[in-house]
Amino acid sequence: MTEISSSFEFFNEVKSINSPDYAYDLLKRIAGDNLQVKEALEYATKAHEGQFRKGGGPYITHPILVACVVAYYGGDTSMICAALLHDVVEDTKATHEDITFAFGKDVASLVDSLTKIVEIREEELPPATSSRKLITSALTFRKILIASIKDIRALVIKLCDRFHNMATLDALAPSKRTRISEETLVVYAPIAHRLGISSIKNELEDYSFKYIFPEEYQKIDLYFKEHKQELELKLNNLLSKIKKVLISNGIPEGNFQLMKRVKRKYSIYLKMQRKGISIEEVLDLLALRIITKGDLDCYRVLGIIHLAFKPIISRFKDYIALPKENGYQTIHTTIFDDSLIYEIQIRTEDMHKGAEYGVAAHWKYKTGGSVVPSLGWLNDLQFQNDNIEEFYELAKNDLYREDIVVFSPDGDTYSLPVGAVVLDFAYAVHTDIGNKAKKAFVNNQQTSLLTVLKSGDIVKIVTVEKQILRPSWIDNVKTSKAKHQIRINTAARIKDIERQSALNIIATIFGKTPEEIATFVADAKLESSIHRVCTDLTYLKELENRIENKIKKEVSFFSRIKIRILKLKEHVFNNLLVCSNFNISETLFDHCCHPKFGDEIIAFKSGSKAFIHHKLCERAFGEIENGGKMLYVAWVGDVMDKFIIIVALENHKGVLANFLQFLAKNDINVISINLGNGNNLYSSHCEIQIECRNADTKYLRKLLSQRFRIINIYNIKDAYSTSK
Repeated sequence: MTEISSSFEFFNEVKSINSPDYAYDLLKRIAGDNLQVKEALEYATKAHEGQFRKGGGPYITHPILVACVVAYYGGDTSMICAALLHDVVEDTKATHEDITFAFGKDVASLVDSLTKIVEIREEELPPATSSRKLITSALTFRKILIASIKDIRALVIKLCDRFHNMATLDALAPSKRTRISEETLVVYAPIAHRLGISSIKNELEDYSFKYIFPEEYQKIDLYFKEHKQELELKLNNLLSKIKKVLISNGIPEGNFQLMKRVKRKYSIYLKMQRKGISIEEVLDLLALRIITKGDLDCYRVLGIIHLAFKPIISRFKDYIALPKENGYQTIHTTIFDDSLIYEIQIRTEDMHKGAEYGVAAHWKYKTGGSVVPSLGWLNDLQFQNDNIEEFYELAKNDLYREDIVVFSPDGDTYSLPVGAVVLDFAYAVHTDIGNKAKKAFVNNQQTSLLTVLKSGDIVKIVTVEKQILRPSWIDNVKTSKAKHQIRINTAARIKDIERQSALNIIATIFGKTPEEIATFVADAKLESSIHRVCTDLTYLKELENRIENKIKKEVSFFSRIKIRILKLKEHVFNNLLVCSNFNISETLFDHCCHPKFGDEIIAFKSGSKAFIHHKLCERAFGEIENGGKMLYVAWVGDVMDKFIIIVALENHKGVLANFLQFLAKNDINVISINLGNGNNLYSSHCEIQIECRNADTKYLRKLLSQRFRIINIYNIKDAYSTSK
């Protein structure tokens, strides 16, 4: 079987080069003698003349090595030229027009995309000392980055550029190393994961880990150095056994290849944190990869392995039959041998290339056998708006997620994040299916739309004709598509409620029908602002005066109306303000919904009483549509704002107690605490919900950042609420 080139060896060679001549020799070895590449190199060399990197070497070495990595991943001539020129427009006098004239539109377009990424980064990512935290800024940057790039090749070039930057990060100051590493872990490693380029993803993660958590990195690194011989012996022993078993069961030695591997340092760290264990307790540190000739050979090898060794069936995954969304195909199984646990991966050579190079494998090898990575996640990013909270959810759930695969009754497969519920599946099938989903069957058993799905589930959705609003479910769904659609639906409902309620309130004041008021609103061209009647008392009074003046001028407009009854009066009942031209004796909360202080509310008039409902109450919506008599209502008093704080706490005794004590001293109430888990980027994160008076996010960031590392903080509203 042909030898598979090692990305590990290539990366090491790239890291060792610090001279332009050696870099160019490597580029020629990979890309060949290409005239346009030579011209791009000459252009870039002249443009960067006199410029040096922080490490002291000529700057041109960096773009040449980036071009080497791009060429290694099968990049075409335009990509290699763009890699050589990627810093020219940003750092020299050259313009976009110059690049277009010299190298054509394709190269210029790629360089332009790469330049835009840098411009966005400078704008969106403040210094690490800024009160705006790096991770929040990086998330915003990522959204703009994805939205601004039309050509997937630019992303691949940028990943290659980031790899070489990380490989030479030692030359920078510690604070800058940390900042760039955090950005890499949050922005670039997840993108590499989604593109299926595991070789770059692994490098980016381990470099970031090294600079963000240097002590933890050194502990794991030291363990491997101290146990190198022992681990090598164990792997060699297993390799010898597997080889013997495969040959004795009729698979010729030339038809398979065995590759030893040790779990990546960052993956080990995440597992240690997730399970609360030491590295000695990580059972699957060691793994063996078996490369076969064809798909059927993979299953034959699997059968031999399972018969010869005791498998742990709960950890078996078949990504050949059901590939991951990023195109990854491999059989994973875990076996016992001599009281030790090993992970065994089985794949073909094409699958191996696809796993290492992802989307780039189709340029590098031009093979048709492997699965093309889905780029649907690029479109999914467009579901996000400018709300930082929503984009933080995306970071956790969509871009860097562990997938499950579920089936429709027809056998179609859908990739969803771990923890996804039935309603996520409904929205994945079609937006209309999600909006109108009424009930569901999972594996032929009727179940809730909030049932958490697992890989292999068969899901059937039953819909109704009318859209169903579910604003309070937004925290239960996992995918950004589902969250976005719930927000859109809720915003549309609120807009409709406020428009119709405004007509009902004015109609109640003047004793007319909502249809008559709607005619006046249309004639006065107030359709775009009429909703303000529900929330803006000043606007309501202005509009009331405007209608009065019209009545005085055109008595026929509202005939037989007594002007004296139009005077609006304000009635205060505990924490509620009701405004009406009728006498209101009391306010009552109806039984169908239970709005809390600060929730969005509406009021209906019944005799001299005002009945209060949540603005999104279904029963109230029916009354609004039927033109029920309504009143202006608002909360009065001191509203406690609620916030979510995501803080990275140091791993030592009493640190959480100290943080809570600090909050109490500053008159901040704690509502809930959610300690870090495996889904968080850093397992040391703690998510705390608090409430306080007269505070905003800027003040809280400044207060808390004095003593603690605040990753994110944002104001939250009731689950019913939505941005308008």
